[in-house]
Amino acid sequence: MMNFQQLVLASHNAGKLKELQAMLGHSVQLRSIGEFSQVEPEETGLSFVENAILKARNAARISGLPALADDSGLAVDFLGGAPGIYSARYADGKGDAANNAKLLDALKDVPEAERGAQFVCVLALVRHADDPLPILCEGLWQGRILLQASGEHGFGYDPLFWVPERNCSSADLAPVDKNQLSHRARAMALLRQRLGLA
Repeated sequence: MMNFQQLVLASHNAGKLKELQAMLGHSVQLRSIGEFSQVEPEETGLSFVENAILKARNAARISGLPALADDSGLAVDFLGGAPGIYSARYADGKGDAANNAKLLDALKDVPEAERGAQFVCVLALVRHADDPLPILCEGLWQGRILLQASGEHGFGYDPLFWVPERNCSSADLAPVDKNQLSHRARAMALLRQRLGLA
């Protein structure tokens, strides 16, 4: 069992920080990398795993603290796994609304039965920048892409992601429900086990 009182989260995304802190609980304080630097590393990896490790090492190097990184995205079956690791930059960095519009356009003539998708989350935790054995935890959340946006909660692709077990979009879920079902929740549950917090 490892004991961490503080971890730096390798993200400037306030929504992600809030979501992960709620899942992690209060025994470990998550701090944003934004407290230490506004520069984000270039995500040069070809997979969620590579990018999560790269971001965690960078955050540990900058902050001097153990670091947690999340690399996540949406993988749409019909699009061969796209947008995948490029989910946040799918519409050339123009934000969530542009990403969602581009995805809907890419799937405009695709029938519902062929709109299967999964959110993917890989969490990487490093004790220090040169940690030879990062802790890796993966979570998948199966669903499909809606024909139009629905819901007011969440961020990113949440308004387009249909959650079959709840019969609504991810953005229709209350945050407390999403934090129990999502890809991040699944990865975080594994991390909590690894840290002896479960």
